[in-house]
Amino acid sequence: MDISHRDFVNDYLVANLNRLRDILRDDYPRIFIILGNDDGRFEESTLLDVSTQSIWEYAHNRKIQYNDWVVYGYSFIPPTPFHLKDWERYDVSRYVDPGCIPPEDGVHTTPVSENEVRYSTIKEDLKRLTDDDDLKNAVFLFHSPPYKTNLDRAGLDGVVVDHAPVDVHIGSIAIKQFIESKQPLLTLHGHVHESARLTGSWRDRIGRTHMFSAAHSGPELSLVKFELEDLESAKRELI
Repeated sequence: MDISHRDFVNDYLVANLNRLRDILRDDYPRIFIILGNDDGRFEESTLLDVSTQSIWEYAHNRKIQYNDWVVYGYSFIPPTPFHLKDWERYDVSRYVDPGCIPPEDGVHTTPVSENEVRYSTIKEDLKRLTDDDDLKNAVFLFHSPPYKTNLDRAGLDGVVVDHAPVDVHIGSIAIKQFIESKQPLLTLHGHVHESARLTGSWRDRIGRTHMFSAAHSGPELSLVKFELEDLESAKRELI
């Protein structure tokens, strides 16, 4: 366990959000949070504990009512070349791209069954999470972007593994298919830090679904500001 992670959550995030809550009082916003693939899952218990203090709401694999909308969270991404596998899943099948490491061959910081690691997929997870829900007013907080969009372009040009060129799009096929078929109102993404720099856009659209990414490869903090009633007017700021 990397104790510096826990110090960051408690000593930085929680401490500063508590101060903000003291200042804003009744104007303190609802905050929905998930972990990403560089975060050890051992942090999940801390995030859940903090959720009971009304500082944020942990959204992974949950659906949360937010006024007239419903917020869903989902952290898993398709397999990567990295060894930490807490938040990696097979995508639509047990296929792994050249150069990537299967989920069962990496490191997990919390216990997980062999069956779950080997046979779970993002595709099936999303089916279970949403069931037959009406998603016209749904907002999804994903870590992975959808495959072959403005949001999943990685800087892998010219990279070859075992004589096979590496796909420069590293998003989830399952998430893209889910958006195409279910057409939620809005999906929010991260993961591919350089995507906006390479494609020139931090947003994309599939049918009625707006898709925004706050991923950023520079030293600034990237913020995407929007009103759910007027997604066309969304703006991205670097601060």
